[in-house]
Amino acid sequence: MQKWENIGLRKSLTTVQGLKKDFSYNKILKDLKKEFCCNGTVVQDPELGQVIQLQGDQRKNVLTFLVQAGIVKKENIKIHGF
Repeated sequence: MQKWENIGLRKSLTTVQGLKKDFSYNKILKDLKKEFCCNGTVVQDPELGQVIQLQGDQRKNVLTFLVQAGIVKKENIKIHGF
């Protein structure tokens, strides 16, 4: 699941949550940062577990990346904010 948050006037944050625990979040983050030329981090949320946060509005990019990499199926992704 992806979520987009507006931070201030021009800054935004894209979060990716709910991936299987079998995946290496740090490896996925590294690939996402390299692919989209943005910064990001993996944070631990008390309710959601590990969450990937990326700078900027990367919703469509992350959707395409996760589907092409075979990490999730397109019908299992829910994008908020559209």
